[in-house]
Amino acid sequence: MDLPKLSPGRRYTLPRPPGSADALLLAQLALREKRLGKVTAIVTAQAPDAQRLIDEMAFFSPDLRCVLFPDWETLPYDTFSPHQDLISERLATLWRISQRDRDTGADVVLVPASTALYRVAPPSFLAATTFHFKTGQRLSDAKLKEQLSLAGYSHVTQVVSPGEYAVRGGLIDLFPMGSPMPFRIDLFDDEIDSIRTFDPDSQRSLYPVPEVRLLPGREFPMDEAARTRFRSRWRELLEGDPTRSRIYKDIGLGVATAGIEYYLPLFFPDTATVFDYLGQAATVVLHGDLESSLTHFWQDTRERHRLLQGDPDRPVLPPEALFLSAEQFYARVNQHEQLALRPGLPRTALPRPAPRPQDEITGSQPDDDGRVLVPEQRGEAGDEGTPAYAEFDALPAMTVVRGADDPLAGLKRHIRNTQQRILVLAESDGRRASLLDFLHSSQFDPPAFDSLAEFLASDETIGIATSSLATGFSWLESGIDFVTETELFAASPTTRRRKKQEQVSDVEALIKDLSELKVGDPVVHSAHGIGRYRGLINLDLGNKLPNGEPEIQEFLHLEYAEKATLYVPVSQLQLISRYTGVSPDEAPLHKLGSGQWEKAKRKAAEQVRDSAAELLNIYARRAAREGHAFRYSPNDYESFANDFGFEETADQKAAIHAVIQDMISPRPMDRLVCGDVGFGKTEVALRAAFIAITGGKQVAFLAPTTYWWTALPNGR
Repeated sequence: MDLPKLSPGRRYTLPRPPGSADALLLAQLALREKRLGKVTAIVTAQAPDAQRLIDEMAFFSPDLRCVLFPDWETLPYDTFSPHQDLISERLATLWRISQRDRDTGADVVLVPASTALYRVAPPSFLAATTFHFKTGQRLSDAKLKEQLSLAGYSHVTQVVSPGEYAVRGGLIDLFPMGSPMPFRIDLFDDEIDSIRTFDPDSQRSLYPVPEVRLLPGREFPMDEAARTRFRSRWRELLEGDPTRSRIYKDIGLGVATAGIEYYLPLFFPDTATVFDYLGQAATVVLHGDLESSLTHFWQDTRERHRLLQGDPDRPVLPPEALFLSAEQFYARVNQHEQLALRPGLPRTALPRPAPRPQDEITGSQPDDDGRVLVPEQRGEAGDEGTPAYAEFDALPAMTVVRGADDPLAGLKRHIRNTQQRILVLAESDGRRASLLDFLHSSQFDPPAFDSLAEFLASDETIGIATSSLATGFSWLESGIDFVTETELFAASPTTRRRKKQEQVSDVEALIKDLSELKVGDPVVHSAHGIGRYRGLINLDLGNKLPNGEPEIQEFLHLEYAEKATLYVPVSQLQLISRYTGVSPDEAPLHKLGSGQWEKAKRKAAEQVRDSAAELLNIYARRAAREGHAFRYSPNDYESFANDFGFEETADQKAAIHAVIQDMISPRPMDRLVCGDVGFGKTEVALRAAFIAITGGKQVAFLAPTTYWWTALPNGR
């Protein structure tokens, strides 16, 4: 494949190729840059494109080491912190791309455009707070605990998530940030005797490793010097009395308040960007319509800053302190070799224009031997010209027609009319098996391949493989048509969701949409207490829009005692929750500015502390008791479990695993399994009964009615 010759400070712009051919083009470019010892950074206008490209590029070039620099997945100035898994992945990505061409480095980093605007900790912070432990190394457990606490790791009784550690005598369990597995360090006196990975669910040791890399637990330091700098810069950059802010006081006590990430510049003399980790030799690819994405991000950020500024408890930094402007972003990009893939460019080519003021080249550019990547010529009026790419083309329609005599008539017609080889792609092994069954029913029997390289090395004209390719295309240069489920079934692939646990508290009390509120409903404002919702109102804020018209903002109208009124911007809906007390008509409205709400919150907090102390006492006494640890044969258990007629759901698997872990633990069991009728609670109970019976105990089933008891043997 002919690839454009790039030079620093000049941008080579091409139209986006058809289908998922952009992943193939970028994989070939990244391979070339890898041979030259360069990292390829791909900045995508849309975050889903970053995940799509990292999946698709692995299919075309499995040897490329691709990493994603994820977003915090919070809105600017949010009052909660990013998920710990995201922080772990971000720190690991920054560390890997800073390794350049070492074995532990990365060849390609994909970054959503809005994420690339965030200012991050300088590389010196990551270098100074990253440590390695090796077998045979001397290690003081007291010094390690101090080091882990300063690095932001949480001391827990059982390690299950990144950023946690536990110490039990000479054993140290540690889940480093950026690591897929936790480690168990076995100390012999003050020397590391062994390091093994372990399963965070079963807590069983797995296999030995020679060393552990320890990244910091946060994206900012929390040592004494950093906290002193934070408070000093707070007084320098933020207005108001700092002693009125809980964040300011918490930092003085060494507590990282939720949402502290949006005060990150206060921890450092100077912040950095992802470009500082890439180095000068990196090649930057701009994928999609970045201008629109950056403009939209900055409009939303400025609006959120305007609404949230002025809060004495939580003053906010100006957006310029937290994010790069579009001009600063492009200034950093222009220091690198650049390739832009832009949608919406004409499918026919324009003559190569003179360089623009920003040294952007659009269309095609000859390389050293005069060849042109995209042979484009402007035709006469009505002339469609030549394709934008000589290597790629779009596929014709070949949608399956269900119910027809020959559902695959479109695919078979394409096979007859093309000289290309055909590789049908399913998004997973399970989908491939289902697709093969469907093809077999239509007298179509392609052989299966495990990789693109295997298909290329074969003589088969038609094959089927597994790939996450979103959309097919024709690769003219290699004579292969990639046909995906998108072409066959006219539907995009299943969205690939991040496998992580979302924790939501008090779900029923949250108001997610204004349509859930009715005029007259009592609501609770987190800062002002109980009021009554009186509808929406539009207010003129005194600002002018670019066209000269007044800026109108929508507010919630809340009525308090003595007909006092409070207007809450709809963008702050998260501050409003349902009233769940006595009858809504009898809800006691608070008086604004009276201190009633603060007094009620203090009283509730005291009751919570009393309840917590009582529960702590109960559970401390339980923890001091010795329970019965069941033992069972995994083979016998598997034989028993395989006799169930239905496949377990994800929630059933989680409940079964938790119950078994409780039963084999020496701690007294304390668990309640809840579920609606028909959702498989009995299957969980029967597995527990099997372990109890094989462990030498009797099992008693209690049911509320005779009906339930007679239904139980039938699996109800």
